[in-house]
Amino acid sequence: MKALKVIKDPEAFQLLADDTRRKIVYLLRVNEKNVSQLASELNLTPQAVYHHAKKLLKGGLIEVTREERCGHLIESYYRATAEMFQFSHGKTTAQKLHSKQLAKEQMTTALNALKKLGFNLKYNETKISQLVDAQVELEECCTDISKLENEIYEMNDLDLLTKKNVENLAGTLLMSEDEFIRQHENRKKFRELLISLVEK
Repeated sequence: MKALKVIKDPEAFQLLADDTRRKIVYLLRVNEKNVSQLASELNLTPQAVYHHAKKLLKGGLIEVTREERCGHLIESYYRATAEMFQFSHGKTTAQKLHSKQLAKEQMTTALNALKKLGFNLKYNETKISQLVDAQVELEECCTDISKLENEIYEMNDLDLLTKKNVENLAGTLLMSEDEFIRQHENRKKFRELLISLVEK
């Protein structure tokens, strides 16, 4: 299992928009499991779990680790293909890739975490959507380093935080002056949106 896998396929984005599939991937990060074990933990029928597992397998988010004969049947054991997944959507917007809902859920989770840290924030669906759009603009405004992403994340001698740092440094080095200015403007817009959530 890789520490991190970069996912660029829009279909895979859509797969994880489903809560049950996210739970399956989460469970399979810890241990390999068969359909019956997953069904028991998720309180679902084996048929429902098999349906989800088949889609996750096709999307490259889980893999078969082994097969075991059980009477007349062969039972497959699955595990996640990585401990963490990074979704990279290059120069296409999150909306077009049907990942907007997932991005909004992640933003809501992050904002809730900030509230637990003591930040007095007030937000609604519209504000969250604006933040997600601004974040997408920030990520997409400048040089596309997607060609280097796979190389960076396959450097097994680096830990995850260092890989992320290498990615950021490479992006900065490849940026033109105009892109740098545009990124600064987008970062300022994102910050202003975030600050607008703070209640006085």
